[in-house]
Amino acid sequence: MRNRRRWDLTVVGIMLALLFLIPFIVMVLGSLKTQAEILRVPPSYIPDTWQPQNYVDMWSTPETPLQHNLISTVVISLCATVLVLLVAVPAAYYSARRRFPGRLAFLGLVLITQMVQPTVLVVGLIKEMLALDISDTWLAMILVNAAFNLSFAVWILHSFFATIPVEIEEAARLDGLNRWQILVKVSLPLVWPGVVTATIFTLVACWNEFAASLVILNTPDNQPLSVALTKFIGQYQTAWQYVFAISTVSIVPVVILFALIEKRLVAGLTAGSVK
Repeated sequence: MRNRRRWDLTVVGIMLALLFLIPFIVMVLGSLKTQAEILRVPPSYIPDTWQPQNYVDMWSTPETPLQHNLISTVVISLCATVLVLLVAVPAAYYSARRRFPGRLAFLGLVLITQMVQPTVLVVGLIKEMLALDISDTWLAMILVNAAFNLSFAVWILHSFFATIPVEIEEAARLDGLNRWQILVKVSLPLVWPGVVTATIFTLVACWNEFAASLVILNTPDNQPLSVALTKFIGQYQTAWQYVFAISTVSIVPVVILFALIEKRLVAGLTAGSVK
């Protein structure tokens, strides 16, 4: 009976995995087709003639410098993620350990800001970047992406820090560690799953950000892949083979990063600073 239930759960898991993977499979297969084959009715899922040349041709389009767009995406996403972690970790730790006046209001405000759509703030962001004289720069988008994702990172890390027993930190303080050393050497290893979750969420959100990049970054070389992708979508014709190819390329780094961090996530579940 137990083995049958295990097999039933396995089958259900495989079916759910396929359900989520089908759009990505269609996208990858579409990137290996010709334009005419993609638009053919009825459609065929397996390419009649495989076109891996699409992945070479998409980099040579003169109006869209994809090499620079990929570099912009990587730089903006990584820098914004690092900035978010540098600010969110001490902020979440302090809010979890200190009962300062207005603490609940602060946490509530952090949660409310997550509900605001970035599109609503576009006009204000443009004016702010122009006032700071950093419009159409990587720095502008690094700050914008960090601001958009900081609230979630603070909230989730606060929840993880709050679960750490105070006695562990008191024991570390008796051993001569200061507050900063306790945070780095004791608390962070215990909340590593939360740090990984905040990192993945922030990086994916920064990688896929579109609305603010579209209006703040005007130079084609500075725009991320999410904006460059729209250059292949025209009013009368869309180069779907390139759209699928660029979309496939854009998700590969995120998948690789998650695969690398996933091992640390499992290790972090048992890591700690217990003597």
